[in-house]
This record gives sequence, C-alpha cells and structure tokens, in this order.
Amino acid sequence: MKCPSCGSDDIKVVDSRPVEDNNSIRRRRECLRCRARFTTYEVIDAFQPVVIKKDGSKELFDKNKLLSGLLKACQKRPVNAETVANEIEAEIQNSMKREVTSGEIGDMAMEKLHDRDAVAYVRFASVHREFKDVETFMEELRQLKREEDKK
Repeated sequence: MKCPSCGSDDIKVVDSRPVEDNNSIRRRRECLRCRARFTTYEVIDAFQPVVIKKDGSKELFDKNKLLSGLLKACQKRPVNAETVANEIEAEIQNSMKREVTSGEIGDMAMEKLHDRDAVAYVRFASVHREFKDVETFMEELRQLKREEDKK
C-alpha cells in the first residue's frame, strides 16, 4: 500500500470496521511520512471458475445460465430453482477448482434435483444426458421407479 499523496509505503491503519454488507472492511490509514489520511476497502477476492464445455471451449461460470436450465426443469414443480443454483455455485466456489466441466455442473444439478423432485430431475436429465430416443427416456424412468420402490 502506498500513500496517494506522497507515494511512501510507510502506512499505519488508524481504524477498521466492517461495511454494511459485511463482505468488505473499511480501513482508515495514515501515512507516517506526510501524515495524510485516506480510506481503503478490502474485499474478498472471489475467483470466477472457468467452465470447460463439451466442445472444449472455455467460458467463465455464469450462474444465470445454470439457473435458466433449472427454471425450465422446475417449471410448475415444488422446487426452488434459485436455491439449487445457489447451492451448486457455493459447491463450485468451495471446491476452489479453477476449472470445472459443464458435465460436472450438470451432474451436480441432477443429484440435487433427484433428491427433491423426480419430474424436475427427469426434465433436466433429458437435456443434460441428451436422451436420443424414447427408450433411453423410459430406462431413466424405470431406474427412478426402482429406486422409489426401494424406499
């Protein structure tokens, strides 16, 4: 940290306090050379993971894209798509992985939907797994039914 007035790096912190959102800290600082005071803010450096798509291209993770797919799958179902998207985003951030595949994200969504609502799960799975025909779709339904019967 350098003083904005004189450029000295001999600085002391006079006061620290959290900012309203509790996601950053406001610090009053004083230059020990010229006695100028100034304010700085510290925020968490949240990295943005990169998504590796099926075709090999890369793009920054966008929760809104995930949410869009989840909203379609959860339409008229008792599942809060935004909650699911937030959970997935938190898992990705907490993993600290710099890169994640779109397949991994889809699998996370399917796992969360599977536990919440079978219809939303099948809807999402049909797109994520790219069901090619009715038989593939029916096999997924049979698997779900077997799991449900075990409960």
